[in-house]
Amino acid sequence: MNLQLFSFFHLNLAYSAIGVEQRATVIERCYWPLLRLARARRLPFGIEASAWTLETIAQIDPAWVEELRDLVTQGPCEFIGCGYAQVIGPLVPAAVNEANFRLGMQRYETLLGLRPKMALVNEQAYAAGLVPLYREAGYESLIMEWNNPARVHPEWDAEWRYLPQYACGTGDQALPLVWNKSISFQKFQRYVHGEIELDEYLGYVRSHASESSRVFPVYGNDVEVFDFRPGRYMTEAPLHATGEWQRIDALYAALAQSVDLDMIAPSRVLDLMGHPGAGNRLRLETAAQPVPVKKQDKYNLLRWAVTGRDDLAINTRCWQICEAMQADGQASDEDWTELCYLWSSDFRTHITQARWQEFQARLAAVHTRWVGMAQPQPIHDAPLPSGAGSAYGTQTVVRAGRMMEVRGQRFVVRLNCLRGLALDSLVDTSVSEQSLCGTIPHGYFDDIQWGADYYSGHLVFESPGRPKVTDLNAVEPTVEWVTGGVCIKGTVPTILGPVEKCWSIDEAGGRVSLSYRFHWKDMGLGSLRLGHITLNPEAFDPGSLAYRTHNGGRDVERFSLSGVDFDHGTAVSFLISANHAVGLTDGEIELGDAQHSVQVGIDKSQASAVALVTHRVIRDKYLCRVAFSAKELDDTSRSGDMAPVELSLSIICR
Repeated sequence: MNLQLFSFFHLNLAYSAIGVEQRATVIERCYWPLLRLARARRLPFGIEASAWTLETIAQIDPAWVEELRDLVTQGPCEFIGCGYAQVIGPLVPAAVNEANFRLGMQRYETLLGLRPKMALVNEQAYAAGLVPLYREAGYESLIMEWNNPARVHPEWDAEWRYLPQYACGTGDQALPLVWNKSISFQKFQRYVHGEIELDEYLGYVRSHASESSRVFPVYGNDVEVFDFRPGRYMTEAPLHATGEWQRIDALYAALAQSVDLDMIAPSRVLDLMGHPGAGNRLRLETAAQPVPVKKQDKYNLLRWAVTGRDDLAINTRCWQICEAMQADGQASDEDWTELCYLWSSDFRTHITQARWQEFQARLAAVHTRWVGMAQPQPIHDAPLPSGAGSAYGTQTVVRAGRMMEVRGQRFVVRLNCLRGLALDSLVDTSVSEQSLCGTIPHGYFDDIQWGADYYSGHLVFESPGRPKVTDLNAVEPTVEWVTGGVCIKGTVPTILGPVEKCWSIDEAGGRVSLSYRFHWKDMGLGSLRLGHITLNPEAFDPGSLAYRTHNGGRDVERFSLSGVDFDHGTAVSFLISANHAVGLTDGEIELGDAQHSVQVGIDKSQASAVALVTHRVIRDKYLCRVAFSAKELDDTSRSGDMAPVELSLSIICR
């Protein structure tokens, strides 16, 4: 039996449920016991923290940082990095990830006298596009969770979880990979909190041993949950009467006394790269799970994108600041440092009221400096006089029953006036004589479960215990000619208030756009998805169908849809309204096959929505569509946030 064990501890003084006044207590009750344990037993712990956390500790208790510095430079421990702040990489622009990694390295060197070689993927929210950015920052390996990538890769050998592998990024880039395991660190926490006893826990660890060489993570998660409770959940375990660090000490004493177990530093895991079963080049992501995240499905990308107190609003403001800084070209490292801080994950979950107010004020100050008080520009060009059923330039607009058709030299667009100007069909004759996207009519699928109309260009708001709200209501549109094309406008009544919609068909620019303007007040808790675009299944080859987008990197990521069946918008539970999303960090997603595609783009600085992709195999046919989520429901959601004021999307056929 040959089982090597490693442990690393994640320190996060920005933990959402920790008040500013509690930080000194956390250092005393959680951080000091960790260093004392490592020192007393000469344990080769990995210790990971953002540079912001280290800076904040240094302000409160500089002796702690000095002790950490000694332990990771002269002692048995090693330091693991993540960036200046705990930013969810697949949700922010590549420029922010680059700055976060670069600034983190600079601060680590100042505080600790070193530049870490190993990085923990923040919240274990991984995307292939991040790999080149980690490499450029100087990281030589990554720590990422095994459980979720393995779940969607049944072809992987189970033995691979015990050995280092390579995480394949975009292009031909890859980084050595050390596996963390959610079940393992949750088991550790259960022991420490007294839910299981030492013999049971040691039996669990030994159950992973075999005759072949294996390595196993004893722990790889938060430190702030030992001898301290953040107060996040009503179900938090009470503090153990005998002291939780005493229980941790007893555990490591027992592990040290076990001749069949060997404690190593996290970086030593990479020594096994040459063993049989190690060193496989793996793609962690799939179309169904484009951004793997740690733990159970409720911890998905939407948690930091469109839930929380008002994630859509604060993320949108951060995008506006980023674009203004890039346009200015004179932003300093201090400016980028502040933006990384404002994009920290913990402001987007269970943040305390006092810290939320402080964050809002800080965000507003930076936003005012860079973006100012400028009012948003009109979403449509100034119209030229005309009327329905007439022609202007090369386009004609004809109303025939429930349909309004716009026909030009390039585009033929049909809109359903009985269904809130839903897109019935879109033909770009420069690309194909077939409609590439629109509505799949009721009865197309010979399966009663799929006996519905699958529209394009509509919205759906769902709230627990309330009727569904859509914009699929009758509307009498107006026609306005604009420079280069025509706009079809209508105001759709809903029980939450009216929604203005406008389709702009731009012959000269080669795109069709849809704009929403909301006149809603408080929606309450729920899920708001809009801008659905449904592919015409008769126009695409299912064997080469794929989608392409960016998830925090500079390079586009491609996800094959051949033979896979999933829906990112399917609820996990009554509390969690969706299961996955794509970050859309370049503002675009493209769906198509080897011949043609439909590219859909949004302006993230107008409304920082994310994309939900659906690909369902229905007998010998398929349903493929994308929708944009501006709001979802999970355990971090709070009522009172407003609907987006407006959101626009553009469609380009290729």
